[in-house]
Amino acid sequence: MDTSQFAPPTEPLTGEQQEIRRALRELLGGRAGAREGRAATAAPEERDTPLWTRLSATFGLAGLTLPEEYGGAGRGPVELALVGEETGRALVPSPLLATTVLAAPLLAALGTPAQRAALLPRIADSTLTCALAAPSGTALALGLTGDNTDGDWSGGGRAGGIQAARAADGGWRLYGEAAQVLDGDTAGLLLVAAHTGGFARSRTLLFLVPADAPGLVRTRQPALDRSRPRATVQFRDTGAELLGEEPADVLGALAATGRAAAVMLAAEAVGAAAAALDRAVGHLASRERSARSPHAARHRLADLRVQIGTARSLTYCAAREPGPGPHGGPLALAHALEALRATAEESLSREGEEHPYLERAASDELLFGPARRLRARAAERTGLLGEEAA
Repeated sequence: MDTSQFAPPTEPLTGEQQEIRRALRELLGGRAGAREGRAATAAPEERDTPLWTRLSATFGLAGLTLPEEYGGAGRGPVELALVGEETGRALVPSPLLATTVLAAPLLAALGTPAQRAALLPRIADSTLTCALAAPSGTALALGLTGDNTDGDWSGGGRAGGIQAARAADGGWRLYGEAAQVLDGDTAGLLLVAAHTGGFARSRTLLFLVPADAPGLVRTRQPALDRSRPRATVQFRDTGAELLGEEPADVLGALAATGRAAAVMLAAEAVGAAAAALDRAVGHLASRERSARSPHAARHRLADLRVQIGTARSLTYCAAREPGPGPHGGPLALAHALEALRATAEESLSREGEEHPYLERAASDELLFGPARRLRARAAERTGLLGEEAA
């Protein structure tokens, strides 16, 4: 059976970008498929560290978008989307999202020269992994599903959240907890969003907390998608270092990081959807032998091909034109998550079948969505109303 009619179209890429895609797919196809990914995340110590080290050494994934002066690859959003699509296709369990996409840009944007010099080269050479700990969820902190300029999400001077207070020695102490922290139980460094100041000076700041800090308690949580390990992180009078210097546009940096993260997450979802479509096409032949109307299944797969192609186009458009425009990351992510869920559901061949692609779709919607809120936020930021905000 000719399956080319079901293959989602690819975005135009330069020769170098096409070579990166080919080499990544060749490496990941043999090392990190869906079943291997699940096995690699059965326990924290079973993460595929050698694969991450190789990906970082060969393709510069750990410091993909970091400046070359810190050992990074100096790549842009398109390369990040390309990498995301291929790692999403294979459901690679790696620190790419938590460290490279979420933490590294915040350290680069807000860190002091000494902090950048001490931390960024270690991220770039894959010897340091990081996690972003934000109360009320990462999506809100990054401005993906709501306005992050409202300090209530970090604590807002009320009970709950994470509070930061000045210590007698002039340092900082943290109190509170954050749940659903990606890689929160294994990261060597935590970037913690905490609320500080009274009513007149209420603000959200970012703090650095090493993994061995006294008073830091990390508990791994059960996760629907084990390639996205999460933890609850508690701060019990925990010492912390302020990231950067005051005043700093912490909320603006978080929002900018969120827009870039949305593009990468959308690319991951597109890659996973394409792999799920391949799986559905593989089931098609056996279904056609017993189905009374094989044409209905073919039409459904053709529709999914178009849906994935639309999500891919939106993703690369957002990568080429970063910012809060009408085709930004959150809108692309909404389309990609819907395409992934629809394709994953279609590729199920029997009841009770293990399906990591469906688990990825559900997990990402819980962590970064749902799609309707991503659309509503995109409409709010761009002034678009009506159907997109519904």
